[in-house]
Amino acid sequence: MTDHRTAAPTLAQVVGVLDRLYPPGTAESWDAVGLVAGDPAQPVRRVLLAVDPVDAVVDEAVAWGADLVVTHHPLLLRGVHSVAATTFKGALLHRLIRSGIGLYAAHTNADAAPHGVAEALAAMVGLVDLEPLEPIAAEALDKHVVFVPVADAGRVVDALALAGAGAIGAYTRCAWTTTGEGTFTPSADARPAVGRSGEIATVVEARVEMVAPRRLRSAVVAAMRAAHPYEEPAFDVLELARWDGPTGIGRVGRLAEPTTLRGFAERVAAALPATVQGVRFAGDPDARVVRVAVVGGSGDSLFDEVRAARADAYLTADLRHHPASELRERAEFDAAPGQPSPPYLVDVAHFASEWPWLSLAAADLATALAADGTTVETRISTQRTDPWTARVPSPQMQSEGNPL
Repeated sequence: MTDHRTAAPTLAQVVGVLDRLYPPGTAESWDAVGLVAGDPAQPVRRVLLAVDPVDAVVDEAVAWGADLVVTHHPLLLRGVHSVAATTFKGALLHRLIRSGIGLYAAHTNADAAPHGVAEALAAMVGLVDLEPLEPIAAEALDKHVVFVPVADAGRVVDALALAGAGAIGAYTRCAWTTTGEGTFTPSADARPAVGRSGEIATVVEARVEMVAPRRLRSAVVAAMRAAHPYEEPAFDVLELARWDGPTGIGRVGRLAEPTTLRGFAERVAAALPATVQGVRFAGDPDARVVRVAVVGGSGDSLFDEVRAARADAYLTADLRHHPASELRERAEFDAAPGQPSPPYLVDVAHFASEWPWLSLAAADLATALAADGTTVETRISTQRTDPWTARVPSPQMQSEGNPL
C-alpha cells in the first residue's frame, strides 16, 4: 500500500507550489518565468536548485537522478525560433527531455517575493527589520458588503470565500458581521423569500463585510447572488485605497551592530560563495555602516531608490563604471565638508548575490509540498556558475599593499 503521506508529487503539483511561492504575475513584463520543459503528469522525487541553467548543472542533475531542475535565471529569456540540438540551448533542452528532467525558472518574481532573492541576500549578511527597496503596489481590493437574514449569513460567507473573497495574508474566510433590522415592502410582482406582497416586512439581518481582489468582482457578486435567499439582495461594492505591498524589488534593513564599510565588505566576503571578482567597495573604508540596501543581481538602475531609502551602503552586483562613479561623485558633492558621504557601494559577482536564495527556496518548496501531503528531496547545486575563471592582479596594486 502506498503511504500517501510521503507520496511523490506530480510536476504539475510542484509547479503549483512554486507559482504560489513566486507568483508569475509579479515578474517583470520582459521576463520569461515558469515551466520550460517537463511532463506535468510525471512524478517528482528529486529537485536540484541552481542559479544558472548550464551544462554543468544538467550534468549534476543527470548524475544525481533529479526529476526537476529549478533555476533562477531563465534559459529562454529572449525569443528563439528553434530548439534544435544543433544550438547549445536546444542541446541542453534535449538532454533534459531525454533524461526525463523538467526545468522551471523563477527570476524577477523570485527577486520580489517574500523569502526571495533579496531577502535571502539580506539575511545572509545579517540585516534585520527588512522592507522592500522598491515596493510593488498591493493588489487592488474591493470591500463587499451584503445584508442577509442572520440564519443565512454563514452560507453567504462560505460562498463568497469560495469565490475568492476574505483572503487576508495567511488567513482565509475572513469576514466581519453585525446585526440590525432590514425593512421592505414586496410589490405584487415580487416573489419574496420573506414576507408577503403589499405588506411591510421587518427582518433581523446580518451585515457581512469581506474584501476581495478587484479582478474577482464579477465572480464574487455572482456567488453572493447565487447563495443569497433574496431575489433582490441589498449589497455594496466599495473600492479600497491602494497601498504599497509587503513585496518588491530589493530590501532595506539595518545591521544589528554598526560596523565600518571595510568591516561590512569583509562580512559579505565571508558570507557569500567565493568568486574571482571577490568583493569591491567604494567609499571611506572607515565610514560607519548601519542601514543597508541590497539587490540580488544587477542593481545600478536603483540608485535613486537607494538614496531615497537613506542607506549607508548598497550591496549589489554588476556595477558599471559610469553609474557607480556618478553616484559616488554626487554623494560627495552633496555631503558637507569632512562629513560622511553615503551611500557607499559594495559590489559582488552576479552569481554570488543570488546564490543564497537557493537554500530558502529548497526549504520553502519542501515545506509547502509536505503540507500538501507529498514529499521531495532537494539539493543545492555544487556548481559555481560565475563565468569568470581567473584574475591576474596588477603588480602595481600588489606592491602598494592594496587588496583589490
